Amino acid sequence: ETIGTAKRIDILVNNAGIAIPHPPLEVDYTAWCDAFQKTLQVNLTGPANATYCAAQSMISGGRIINISSRGAFRGEPDYPAYGCSKAALNSLSQSMAVALAPKGVSVYAIAPGFVETPMAAPFLDGESGDAIRNQSPLGRVATPEDVAYWVACLSSPEAAFATGTIIDVNGASYLRS
Repeated sequence: ETIGTAKRIDILVNNAGIAIPHPPLEVDYTAWCDAFQKTLQVNLTGPANATYCAAQSMISGGRIINISSRGAFRGEPDYPAYGCSKAALNSLSQSMAVALAPKGVSVYAIAPGFVETPMAAPFLDGESGDAIRNQSPLGRVATPEDVAYWVACLSSPEAAFATGTIIDVNGASYLRS
């Protein structure tokens, strides 16, 4: 609908995510399958479809920014579908960066840790909140503004050569080389 109304899209930010607990040794097979199906639909299939549709209208270049997670790299034992979906989103981002480069479309992923959002509130407001904040040597989790800063940077034409990049925005709570 948006493409039909706007005729083109210059920047797409895929910022969707759900996390359904399903520890493999604690749930039955039906709950396991349900968690995977729902999580992959929202966290991967939705962004993949939005990316495909937006790319069709990016006739003179554009930017696609996928919000991933540090969970893609460190694993999520109680939320394995979440970690899998975000790892797949990283792969989609890098695959699309190569595929869309000839059209002048740059594709990136941003991988934050916990962010102060309604989705994280039960964790941050609960008894594990301080431990979560202390995963970062900065003693806090990301704010939406921390992530938005990188979205704005990657949206600029000057960021084009960084296409395919995954930016960690997690306050050094998880480091990778």
